[in-house]
Amino acid sequence: MTEKPEHCRIDLAAAEHSRAEIPAIVESLAATCSSTECFDHVSAEPIPSREAALAILRRIGNILYPGYFVQTCLDAVNLKYYLGQETTALFEELSEQTTLAIRHDCLRHDQSCTNCGERGLTAAVEFLRGLPAMREALAKDIRAAHGGDPAAGSYDEIIFSYPGLYAVTVYRIAHRLHSLGVPLIPRIMAETAHGRTGIDIHPGARIGESFFIDHGTGVVIGETTEIGDRVRIYQGVTLGALSLGREEVEGLRRRKRHPTIEDDVIIYANATVLGGETVIGARSVIGGNVWLTRSVPADTQVFVKHQELVFGEKP
Repeated sequence: MTEKPEHCRIDLAAAEHSRAEIPAIVESLAATCSSTECFDHVSAEPIPSREAALAILRRIGNILYPGYFVQTCLDAVNLKYYLGQETTALFEELSEQTTLAIRHDCLRHDQSCTNCGERGLTAAVEFLRGLPAMREALAKDIRAAHGGDPAAGSYDEIIFSYPGLYAVTVYRIAHRLHSLGVPLIPRIMAETAHGRTGIDIHPGARIGESFFIDHGTGVVIGETTEIGDRVRIYQGVTLGALSLGREEVEGLRRRKRHPTIEDDVIIYANATVLGGETVIGARSVIGGNVWLTRSVPADTQVFVKHQELVFGEKP
């Protein structure tokens, strides 16, 4: 039998010595789970699953846009069967994850029993009841995108490829769940759209009909923002809150901190509108790179004065 070279023995010894360090490291890690300084969920009670929330989001998309994101060919013969299967599966998944989210919230805040199982079932049914209206709202968003963007070749192109529509679709799903009192899951969904598109819309924001985000990267819409109907915004727009000191945060957590945008407003790229008392009046146009912390009357145009461009010969 061939003997192992000396350096192999050295490597094996080094590996054994290194692995011997692991139990002490594990003990140290376990100790951090007993500390109030770190965060963990060490409990027999399961918490909502991020992966399950994303699967729910995909299934809702299949229902809201039948035939677009599945390989199944849909026609008049199998449409009701398909929708029945998808909707039933959605009910089971959504009620389970909603129950887990409510229960987790209840235990985390040490509340008395809130009938999480019944609340999960009720919220799931109420969400399903709102799906037809949600489809109608998204149809108006799609038409707004087509009417507001000459580069849009078709409605199909918008549904398949526009990041703004994807972000708004996820927002309308997450907002409905948020309004039904479902904790955690709406924010997981919203942040998924944020990561995929660069568009950050808080589920608590209130957005009207025929809403269009063109291009979209870098758009931020805060929790207490209110947006009317037929509003169009471009990339880099921030509808945000004024900066707060640490001692002010808790007092303003439930108050309006973000602006109100009335009907038929257009806000161009990289404009910033801040503050809960700021109102952009109906039919106003906010130009690119504008910074606003005060209200604007209806039918107003706000633009940054053009800076002087200097042309010279290249050295």
